[in-house]
Amino acid sequence: MQIRHLSETVINQIAAGEVIERPASVVKELMENALDAGATRVEIATAGGGLTLLRVTDNGGGMDETDLAMSVQRHCTSKLGDDIHDIRSLGFRGEALPSIGSVGKLTIRSRTAEADSGHEIVIEGGRVSAIRPVAANRGTMVEVRDLFYATPARLKFMKGERAEAGAITELVRRIAIAFPHVRFTLSGTDRSTLDLPACDTIEDRVAQILGREFVENSLRIEAMREGAELTGLASIPSFTRANSLMQYLYVNGRPVRDRALAGAIRGAYADVLPRDRHAVTALFLNVDPVFVDVNVHPAKADVRFRDPGLIRGLFVGSIRQALAQAGIRPSTSAASAMVDAFRPGGTASSYAWRPQPSPGFDPQTSFHRPMEFSEAAQAVFDETMRPTADARAGMAEPAAEVKSLPLGAARAQVHENYIVAQTEDSLIIVDQHAAHERLVYEALKEALASRPMPAQMLLLPEIVDLPEEDADRLAGHAEMLRKFGLGLERFGPGAVAVRETPSMLGEVDVQQLVRDLADEIAEHDTVETLSERLNAIAATMACHGSVRSGRRLRPEEMNALLRQMEATPGSATCNHGRPTYVELKLTDIERLFGRR
Repeated sequence: MQIRHLSETVINQIAAGEVIERPASVVKELMENALDAGATRVEIATAGGGLTLLRVTDNGGGMDETDLAMSVQRHCTSKLGDDIHDIRSLGFRGEALPSIGSVGKLTIRSRTAEADSGHEIVIEGGRVSAIRPVAANRGTMVEVRDLFYATPARLKFMKGERAEAGAITELVRRIAIAFPHVRFTLSGTDRSTLDLPACDTIEDRVAQILGREFVENSLRIEAMREGAELTGLASIPSFTRANSLMQYLYVNGRPVRDRALAGAIRGAYADVLPRDRHAVTALFLNVDPVFVDVNVHPAKADVRFRDPGLIRGLFVGSIRQALAQAGIRPSTSAASAMVDAFRPGGTASSYAWRPQPSPGFDPQTSFHRPMEFSEAAQAVFDETMRPTADARAGMAEPAAEVKSLPLGAARAQVHENYIVAQTEDSLIIVDQHAAHERLVYEALKEALASRPMPAQMLLLPEIVDLPEEDADRLAGHAEMLRKFGLGLERFGPGAVAVRETPSMLGEVDVQQLVRDLADEIAEHDTVETLSERLNAIAATMACHGSVRSGRRLRPEEMNALLRQMEATPGSATCNHGRPTYVELKLTDIERLFGRR
């Protein structure tokens, strides 16, 4: 078969197959163009999940007649010079508009600040109309109708209208977080309006999108390593979600979904979250463009770093440092959930009645009428009226300085498992087993980190055959591995000889362990697999060596446990990720009893 040139329309449709996967892909490309043009206001309108109509309007710099004509030609862009490695804009390939025009009905209207009028160009199925003058506001309006009408086979792969509209909403939210100074509006016949006014800070924009509760239950991340800077917010261990959809990651202002970065976040929270829970993050990595490749895929959602080990270490180290410096801190949502559990129907709005103050009525000293308890609240009330044998009614009144501490003073032990403590303005309930388990685990980890791990000599060295490059990597990390108790050395061009293994591991599959380490070093340039295995053993030892449920504690033992918790990083959760204590503010308790 003779080789021939493809037509421009077919070339654009092939490009569209990579760049324009669904309506949200169009919105992404058009929003990036608007932001690169310096817009401070971006309005998006949709219909039919974006398949019937997509319109993006901005107040950016706009285009004159010449630029407008070139904007719909492939590989024409104002954002990229001769150095493909120096990318400082969101868009740079010059493929989006011609690709969109090849599969849908595209109209672009634009005017610069200096021009008296604007210009308009129309593309239908790859056919470009002549440019004509039109009345227009400053900036650019791009309208796409009947997306994929020119490639009907692609329509079969679209999800329902609601799903496509939802994908656009999530895309707008994800981009908007990185640009708090820009106002974004998303509206249409297929949705309720989303309006995100311009903000002064990233925290305000994050609160708009992820909720103020996340901001209140997050840690500020600020770290720099070898020119790479990481900033943003990461949730405390007791504030989690069932999936990773609320992990927002940005590289030089570009939203990305990167497995390596997601893995770094998972590693940072490895021993403070349950396996089925995920942290919430809004993290921004700024790095010199020459050290990151955003041209991995036309969709520009994947990135590749020149030094992935450096970036992973920055994420893991900065998050762990923030967790350590945060001290003991419970989630504010835990108290809300506890209060809601006492209310009829389980929601704050389901009170059977609300007290209406009358003249002379003081809610702090009198009752308006008898309180009507839910069954759960009544059960707790009845239980309180019958103190268990282990309640410490005879404990002396604690000193004021003790009540001012984060976990306050121990007042009782309930059901031989829960310590009840009092602070100046709250009630603390501590799970004694979970709390002590975390304390023992942290002590074991500190002991492991402070000196080389004990190793056991193998009677006969175990030879592990590997690709030569894997053997080289392992040999390069031999000194670090020896600190963990794993002694190995090169054994010919494509093998290593293992002479020692960590004593804590007992009998171990040396072949599999070495191959896992080689894979991890190849991908992340780290040896955390071995560290994680040792930590897992330490966690098991901590679980069996901690204070058991059902053990009666003396007042001094309870207070000693509280003081240790306050001094131990990460003690708000056990090493399985469960909370070690719940704090109820007096305001929460007063709301529970209708006093607020």
